[in-house]
Amino acid sequence: MLLLPFQLLAVLFPGGDSEDAFQGPTSFHVIQILSFANNTWAHAQGSGWLDDLQILGWNSESGTAIPQKPWSKGNFSDEEFAELEKTFRVSLYRLSQHLPVYASQFLLKYPIEIQAIVGCEQRAGGSIVTFFRKAIGGLDFLSAEKDTCVPAPEGGSGAKYVCKLIMTNHAVINTVMKLFFDNCPRYLLSVLDAGKSELQKQVKPEAWLSSGPSPRSGRLLLVCHVSGFYPKPVWVRWMRGEQEQPETQHSDLLPNADWTWYLRVTLDVAAGEVAGLSCRVKHSSLEGQDIILHWGHPISIGLIFLAIIVPSLIFLLCLALWYLRCR
Repeated sequence: MLLLPFQLLAVLFPGGDSEDAFQGPTSFHVIQILSFANNTWAHAQGSGWLDDLQILGWNSESGTAIPQKPWSKGNFSDEEFAELEKTFRVSLYRLSQHLPVYASQFLLKYPIEIQAIVGCEQRAGGSIVTFFRKAIGGLDFLSAEKDTCVPAPEGGSGAKYVCKLIMTNHAVINTVMKLFFDNCPRYLLSVLDAGKSELQKQVKPEAWLSSGPSPRSGRLLLVCHVSGFYPKPVWVRWMRGEQEQPETQHSDLLPNADWTWYLRVTLDVAAGEVAGLSCRVKHSSLEGQDIILHWGHPISIGLIFLAIIVPSLIFLLCLALWYLRCR
């Protein structure tokens, strides 16, 4: 259900494996989903995000925001924040009122799902730009550039019609302008300032190696796990000496429950070519002291038994014999 908004996020705010990426959030956006089972029943979902960190939820019953962090309101007063909630609530209501008419005119079949992402981003140099995208059923429908509605090619005549309605409905334009294009930049700067102690924290990663299922006969899958790091940008590669291995494969960056991140990096290699391989991790929290883990042959259980258990048993036996002799 959230597929399209997150696809849009991948374009607007690309993540990636870059140690030079900006160390902290640069954008605030709201993800909104309206589901219509028929022309009389609708359900709204909403959430507010700093990049990929959720800081606001949405109670569809009361039509109020649910702060996820102590600083989620930024430096806004309760009255200012309540005004934002009200404007957002009104925009949802107007959309739910207009959709049945639109669905009837363009013969849309229920259930209908509308997805939207709207927000603002701080660019290099300090300028802040706003953005708005809306989709129906997973297909781009329209977008907003400044105070102009732009129909998406996938939206066809329906998108053109809706844009025309929006542009002639000054109440809708004023609502969008007030909520997002006027208040969003101010709220973004406010919440970045209020939450800076947490947003600018540095948490060092932990890393370990393992082997995965053998891809095929005579080959090994080497796995480098990196977990518990913050902020998100991280650089991880399988190396042979100082040479990066181009066959390195990265999983998606996954969130941990404590707001840190996890990454899995693999290398498919011939069993006889593992010597000299290592996994290298670079992260801002390490301050240039990279983590380097060298791949080695795993110690068998038998060797562990011989190296630890057997000497311990011999020591205990000697101790017992000495005790008996003393007696």
